[in-house]
Amino acid sequence: MKYMIVAGEASGDLHASGLITALRAADGEAEFRFFGGDMMAKAANRKPDLHYQELNVMGFSEVIRKLPTVIKSLEKARKLLEEFRPDMLVLVDFPSFNLKLAAHAKKLGLHTSYFISPKVWAWKEFRVKAIRKYVDNLFCILPFEPDFFRKRDYDRAVYVGNPSVKEMDEALAHIPPRRHFFERQGIVDTGQPVIALLPGSRRGEIRNNLPLMIEAAKRFPSHRYIIAAAPAIPEKYYREIAQDPGLTLVFGATTTLLKYADAALVTSGTATLETALIGTPQVVCYRANGRKLSYKIMEKLLKVKYVSLPNLIVGHEIVPELLVHLCTTDSIARELAPLLQPSPQRDQQLGGYKAMRRRLGTSVATEQAARLMYSSLKRES
Repeated sequence: MKYMIVAGEASGDLHASGLITALRAADGEAEFRFFGGDMMAKAANRKPDLHYQELNVMGFSEVIRKLPTVIKSLEKARKLLEEFRPDMLVLVDFPSFNLKLAAHAKKLGLHTSYFISPKVWAWKEFRVKAIRKYVDNLFCILPFEPDFFRKRDYDRAVYVGNPSVKEMDEALAHIPPRRHFFERQGIVDTGQPVIALLPGSRRGEIRNNLPLMIEAAKRFPSHRYIIAAAPAIPEKYYREIAQDPGLTLVFGATTTLLKYADAALVTSGTATLETALIGTPQVVCYRANGRKLSYKIMEKLLKVKYVSLPNLIVGHEIVPELLVHLCTTDSIARELAPLLQPSPQRDQQLGGYKAMRRRLGTSVATEQAARLMYSSLKRES
């Protein structure tokens, strides 16, 4: 069978690479074309038709600036659909782009599956209408999502497990000793305990959150802070934003950094789930522009009580969330302090992580989704 897969950011590239591997195992004749990144390229053994860095934009001004590029990329995707004529178009999150492509696939009479649902349960619920109209099957990675869609007259959503569970377990099984980790990263190990800083994968997130994270971490001189750098962001950018001569970064070793950290400051997103699966206490930070008006607007737009995945999955707060103007150096330091030592707050988080893992279950998401995708195509053929 022929598969066209579209992922628009780093996390989608990671999850889609696992899906490609699983599809190749389920379908010995699988052929791939894709928009994605280096991990998908390795799994498919071919270069992407378009790298996700061309698509990855954040914020209104950046979207406007890159709009001609995005439009050109969408036209390229439509042309590839028409020429390649895949048996299945597989969309990975990234709804503003992917739902437009799904509409074109529908016109062409092609089967469309969505792996990793758009977060329409949080905001932009109007997208459910497009999903009902254009998406044949929706493979969810959060356990509460199928029920959300059923209540909105879409009964083709199924929970397949969460890919981060397997990804983190596999990564943890290959963690090098602390000494080797520091040596490989070219870092002098002073013996100090570590605070990990995960300021996001986009420039805007890093610009808004990293300076606050650094200032908060510096309030704990017994610890050193180390930044988990995003693969697509050059080191120079971090140094320009941080303005700190003692800046220490690691590339391609976030899981190991988190494992050896006493606690982490994490920009809201998939990284909050990964941090929880690793078992590192965290404070969730999301600064944006920091104004109360933005916070009030966000409160009106969001349809959920929480923004971080651990809290959403469990259904109550297990990690503190500091959003917009509530995210300050003082508030970050206040929430971080008890996590750096034995405390009820630290114990409560670790207990919440165990409940979250039970809720996620044991299914291997990519393998389950691949089996269902291939079997649906076999039924149709």
